[in-house]
Amino acid sequence: MMQHQLAIQARFCPEILERILRVARHRGFQICALNMDHTTDSDNVSIELTVASQRSVNLLFSQLMKLVDVAGVEIRNKESQLISA
Repeated sequence: MMQHQLAIQARFCPEILERILRVARHRGFQICALNMDHTTDSDNVSIELTVASQRSVNLLFSQLMKLVDVAGVEIRNKESQLISA
């Protein structure tokens, strides 16, 4: 299984995290780690998402970019590998 880290910039709204997690689940990605940073003086949120899957991370990337409130997605460490027991 390959592990990928995504940096997501989005407009903060109550349902944005649920939408992102639903897209990841529907596309066959397992959530390994999640970190969200929202400053009170900003309308934006930064989400660091680590996912694992046999599927190409580009599939998840393109689907996340289609979400209305998502401003940008960056694939960080594309080539790391998760060793499963």
